[in-house]
Amino acid sequence: MPMRNSYSREDTPEPDSVQPTGVLSVRNLGRTYVNNGASLRVLHDVNLDIGSGETCAIVGPSGSGKSTLLGLCAGLDDPDSGSVLLGGHDLSKLTLDERAALRGKLVGFVFQSFQLLPTLTAEENVLVPLELQGMGNGSRQAARALLEQVGLGERFRHYPAQLSGGEQQRVALARAFVHRPRILFADEPTGNLDADTSRPIVEMLFNLNREAGTSLVLVTHDPELAQRAGRVVRMRGGTIVSQEMPDGQ
Repeated sequence: MPMRNSYSREDTPEPDSVQPTGVLSVRNLGRTYVNNGASLRVLHDVNLDIGSGETCAIVGPSGSGKSTLLGLCAGLDDPDSGSVLLGGHDLSKLTLDERAALRGKLVGFVFQSFQLLPTLTAEENVLVPLELQGMGNGSRQAARALLEQVGLGERFRHYPAQLSGGEQQRVALARAFVHRPRILFADEPTGNLDADTSRPIVEMLFNLNREAGTSLVLVTHDPELAQRAGRVVRMRGGTIVSQEMPDGQ
Protein backbone atom coordinates (compact mmCIF):
# COMPACT_ATOMS: atom_id res chain seq x y z
CA MET A 1 0.00 0.00 0.00
CA PRO A 2 1.41 3.40 -0.96
CA MET A 3 0.51 5.06 2.33
CA ARG A 4 3.12 6.98 4.28
CA ASN A 5 3.19 9.86 6.72
CA SER A 6 5.67 12.39 8.02
CA TYR A 7 6.30 10.72 11.37
CA SER A 8 7.20 7.31 12.73
CA ARG A 9 6.79 5.42 15.99
CA GLU A 10 10.08 6.92 17.15
CA ASP A 11 8.49 10.38 16.93
CA THR A 12 5.95 9.52 19.62
CA PRO A 13 6.63 11.80 22.62
CA GLU A 14 7.68 10.42 25.97
CA PRO A 15 4.96 10.30 28.65
CA ASP A 16 4.80 13.19 31.08
CA SER A 17 6.78 12.63 34.26
CA VAL A 18 3.68 12.54 36.48
CA GLN A 19 1.24 9.93 35.19
CA PRO A 20 -2.23 9.06 36.46
CA THR A 21 -3.29 5.51 37.13
CA GLY A 22 -4.87 3.97 34.06
CA VAL A 23 -4.95 4.81 30.36
CA LEU A 24 -7.13 7.92 30.23
CA SER A 25 -7.61 10.79 32.68
CA VAL A 26 -9.97 13.71 31.98
CA ARG A 27 -10.05 16.69 34.34
CA ASN A 28 -12.54 19.62 34.38
CA LEU A 29 -13.05 19.36 30.63
CA GLY A 30 -15.06 22.05 28.87
CA ARG A 31 -15.93 22.74 25.22
CA THR A 32 -17.94 25.57 23.65
CA TYR A 33 -18.78 25.99 19.98
CA VAL A 34 -19.65 29.30 18.35
CA ASN A 35 -22.09 29.34 15.43
CA ASN A 36 -23.28 32.57 13.79
CA GLY A 37 -22.17 34.51 16.83
CA ALA A 38 -24.07 32.30 19.28
CA SER A 39 -22.17 30.22 21.86
CA LEU A 40 -23.19 26.66 22.62
CA ARG A 41 -21.69 25.06 25.73
CA VAL A 42 -21.40 21.38 24.79
CA LEU A 43 -19.28 20.13 27.71
CA HIS A 44 -18.56 21.60 31.12
CA ASP A 45 -16.56 20.33 34.08
CA VAL A 46 -16.28 16.70 32.92
CA ASN A 47 -14.06 14.36 34.94
CA LEU A 48 -13.41 10.76 33.92
CA ASP A 49 -10.77 8.07 34.49
CA ILE A 50 -10.45 4.87 32.47
CA GLY A 51 -8.35 2.06 33.90
CA SER A 52 -6.23 -0.43 32.00
CA GLY A 53 -8.45 -3.12 30.47
CA GLU A 54 -11.66 -1.41 31.65
CA THR A 55 -14.81 -1.30 29.52
CA CYS A 56 -16.97 1.82 29.81
CA ALA A 57 -20.18 2.82 28.02
CA ILE A 58 -21.14 6.48 27.74
CA VAL A 59 -24.90 6.96 27.36
CA GLY A 60 -27.32 9.86 27.31
CA PRO A 61 -29.78 11.70 25.05
CA SER A 62 -28.74 13.21 21.74
CA GLY A 63 -26.88 16.47 22.27
CA SER A 64 -25.62 15.54 25.73
CA GLY A 65 -21.97 15.76 24.62
CA LYS A 66 -21.08 12.07 24.30
CA SER A 67 -19.38 12.16 20.90
CA THR A 68 -17.73 15.50 21.67
CA LEU A 69 -16.19 13.96 24.79
CA LEU A 70 -14.96 10.98 22.79
CA GLY A 71 -13.29 13.24 20.22
CA LEU A 72 -11.56 15.29 22.92
CA CYS A 73 -10.32 12.14 24.67
CA ALA A 74 -8.75 10.98 21.41
CA GLY A 75 -7.15 14.36 20.71
CA LEU A 76 -9.24 14.97 17.60
CA ASP A 77 -10.39 18.33 18.97
CA ASP A 78 -9.14 20.82 21.56
CA PRO A 79 -11.02 21.65 24.77
CA ASP A 80 -11.58 25.22 25.94
CA SER A 81 -10.70 24.26 29.50
CA GLY A 82 -9.43 21.29 31.45
CA SER A 83 -7.01 18.56 30.43
CA VAL A 84 -6.83 15.13 28.81
CA LEU A 85 -4.02 12.71 29.63
CA LEU A 86 -3.88 9.76 27.25
CA GLY A 87 -1.39 7.05 28.11
CA GLY A 88 0.35 9.52 30.42
CA HIS A 89 0.62 12.21 27.71
CA ASP A 90 -0.94 15.64 28.23
CA LEU A 91 -2.57 16.19 24.82
CA SER A 92 -2.44 19.99 25.21
CA LYS A 93 1.36 19.85 25.15
CA LEU A 94 1.59 17.90 21.88
CA THR A 95 1.75 19.13 18.30
CA LEU A 96 -0.77 17.85 15.77
CA ASP A 97 1.82 15.42 14.38
CA GLU A 98 2.69 14.19 17.87
CA ARG A 99 -0.98 13.60 18.64
CA ALA A 100 -1.39 11.67 15.39
CA ALA A 101 1.66 9.55 16.21
CA LEU A 102 0.29 8.88 19.69
CA ARG A 103 -3.09 7.82 18.30
CA GLY A 104 -1.38 5.55 15.80
CA LYS A 105 0.44 3.79 18.60
CA LEU A 106 -2.10 3.72 21.45
CA VAL A 107 -5.60 4.16 20.01
CA GLY A 108 -8.07 2.16 17.95
CA PHE A 109 -11.34 3.51 16.52
CA VAL A 110 -14.69 2.00 15.51
CA PHE A 111 -17.25 4.35 13.97
CA GLN A 112 -20.97 4.12 13.25
CA SER A 113 -20.35 4.75 9.54
CA PHE A 114 -17.48 2.20 9.34
CA GLN A 115 -15.05 4.74 7.79
CA LEU A 116 -13.48 2.23 5.41
CA LEU A 117 -11.49 3.52 2.43
CA PRO A 118 -13.55 2.54 -0.64
CA THR A 119 -10.55 2.06 -2.96
CA LEU A 120 -8.85 -0.44 -0.62
CA THR A 121 -9.71 -4.10 -0.12
CA ALA A 122 -10.75 -5.46 3.27
CA GLU A 123 -7.19 -6.61 3.90
CA GLU A 124 -5.71 -3.27 2.85
CA ASN A 125 -8.14 -1.38 5.10
CA VAL A 126 -7.07 -3.50 8.07
CA LEU A 127 -3.43 -2.81 7.24
CA VAL A 128 -3.83 0.99 7.38
CA PRO A 129 -2.85 1.44 11.08
CA LEU A 130 0.26 -0.70 10.59
CA GLU A 131 1.23 1.09 7.38
CA LEU A 132 0.98 4.43 9.15
CA GLN A 133 3.50 3.16 11.69
CA GLY A 134 5.83 1.80 9.03
CA MET A 135 5.32 -1.77 10.23
CA GLY A 136 5.68 -4.05 7.21
CA ASN A 137 7.06 -7.38 8.42
CA GLY A 138 4.28 -9.80 9.24
CA SER A 139 1.57 -7.18 8.82
CA ARG A 140 -0.30 -8.98 6.05
CA GLN A 141 -0.41 -12.17 8.07
CA ALA A 142 -1.73 -10.27 11.11
CA ALA A 143 -4.44 -8.61 9.00
CA ARG A 144 -5.58 -11.90 7.48
CA ALA A 145 -5.57 -13.61 10.88
CA LEU A 146 -7.92 -10.95 12.28
CA LEU A 147 -10.17 -11.12 9.23
CA GLU A 148 -10.35 -14.88 9.77
CA GLN A 149 -11.23 -14.25 13.40
CA VAL A 150 -14.18 -12.01 12.45
CA GLY A 151 -15.41 -14.49 9.84
CA LEU A 152 -14.12 -12.78 6.69
CA GLY A 153 -11.18 -15.02 5.83
CA GLU A 154 -12.60 -15.68 2.37
CA ARG A 155 -13.34 -12.03 1.63
CA PHE A 156 -10.05 -10.26 2.29
CA ARG A 157 -9.77 -9.19 -1.37
CA HIS A 158 -13.26 -7.69 -1.47
CA TYR A 159 -13.84 -3.93 -1.54
CA PRO A 160 -16.24 -2.22 0.91
CA ALA A 161 -18.92 -1.82 -1.78
CA GLN A 162 -18.91 -5.61 -2.17
CA LEU A 163 -19.58 -6.17 1.55
CA SER A 164 -22.75 -5.84 3.62
CA GLY A 165 -22.97 -3.33 6.45
CA GLY A 166 -22.28 -6.00 9.03
CA GLU A 167 -19.29 -7.26 7.05
CA GLN A 168 -17.91 -3.72 6.74
CA GLN A 169 -18.15 -3.27 10.50
CA ARG A 170 -16.28 -6.57 10.96
CA VAL A 171 -13.49 -5.18 8.80
CA ALA A 172 -13.54 -2.02 10.94
CA LEU A 173 -13.20 -4.15 14.09
CA ALA A 174 -10.21 -6.01 12.64
CA ARG A 175 -8.62 -2.68 11.68
CA ALA A 176 -9.19 -1.27 15.18
CA PHE A 177 -7.40 -4.15 16.89
CA VAL A 178 -4.63 -4.99 14.40
CA HIS A 179 -2.00 -2.80 16.09
CA ARG A 180 -2.96 -3.95 19.61
CA PRO A 181 -4.04 -0.51 20.93
CA ARG A 182 -4.09 0.29 24.63
CA ILE A 183 -7.51 1.95 24.30
CA LEU A 184 -10.31 1.68 21.77
CA PHE A 185 -12.92 4.39 21.18
CA ALA A 186 -16.19 3.21 19.62
CA ASP A 187 -18.80 5.78 18.56
CA GLU A 188 -22.22 4.13 18.07
CA PRO A 189 -20.60 0.94 16.66
CA THR A 190 -23.99 -0.71 15.99
CA GLY A 191 -25.88 2.46 15.05
CA ASN A 192 -26.12 1.61 11.33
CA LEU A 193 -26.91 -2.08 11.84
CA ASP A 194 -30.18 -3.90 12.44
CA ALA A 195 -30.67 -5.94 15.61
CA ASP A 196 -29.81 -9.31 14.05
CA THR A 197 -26.61 -7.94 12.50
CA SER A 198 -25.53 -5.97 15.56
CA ARG A 199 -25.56 -8.93 17.97
CA PRO A 200 -22.58 -10.77 16.46
CA ILE A 201 -20.74 -7.45 16.06
CA VAL A 202 -21.15 -6.77 19.79
CA GLU A 203 -19.90 -10.28 20.63
CA MET A 204 -16.85 -9.81 18.39
CA LEU A 205 -16.14 -6.37 19.86
CA PHE A 206 -16.06 -7.61 23.44
CA ASN A 207 -14.29 -10.88 22.59
CA LEU A 208 -11.51 -9.06 20.71
CA ASN A 209 -11.28 -6.48 23.46
CA ARG A 210 -10.96 -9.17 26.15
CA GLU A 211 -8.29 -11.08 24.21
CA ALA A 212 -6.26 -7.93 23.54
CA GLY A 213 -6.61 -6.55 27.09
CA THR A 214 -7.56 -3.19 25.61
CA SER A 215 -9.47 -0.49 27.46
CA LEU A 216 -12.78 0.21 25.71
CA VAL A 217 -14.79 3.44 25.77
CA LEU A 218 -17.96 3.32 23.69
CA VAL A 219 -20.76 5.79 23.03
CA THR A 220 -24.13 4.19 22.43
CA HIS A 221 -27.90 4.66 22.50
CA ASP A 222 -28.33 0.87 22.74
CA PRO A 223 -29.13 -0.08 26.38
CA GLU A 224 -28.27 -3.76 25.78
CA LEU A 225 -24.84 -2.83 24.44
CA ALA A 226 -24.26 -0.45 27.36
CA GLN A 227 -25.06 -3.18 29.85
CA ARG A 228 -22.21 -5.29 28.45
CA ALA A 229 -19.68 -2.75 29.71
CA GLY A 230 -18.14 -2.85 33.16
CA ARG A 231 -19.21 0.73 33.86
CA VAL A 232 -21.99 2.93 32.48
CA VAL A 233 -21.42 6.71 32.48
CA ARG A 234 -24.57 8.77 31.99
CA MET A 235 -24.41 12.27 30.50
CA ARG A 236 -26.97 15.04 30.32
CA GLY A 237 -26.58 18.66 29.34
CA GLY A 238 -22.85 18.36 28.69
CA THR A 239 -21.84 16.86 32.01
CA ILE A 240 -21.66 13.47 33.72
CA VAL A 241 -24.68 12.95 35.99
CA SER A 242 -24.04 9.38 37.18
CA GLN A 243 -21.75 6.37 36.94
CA GLU A 244 -22.88 2.84 37.71
CA MET A 245 -21.88 -0.80 37.46
CA PRO A 246 -24.42 -2.87 35.48
CA ASP A 247 -26.01 -5.86 37.19
CA GLY A 248 -23.79 -8.92 37.01
CA GLN A 249 -20.56 -6.97 36.54
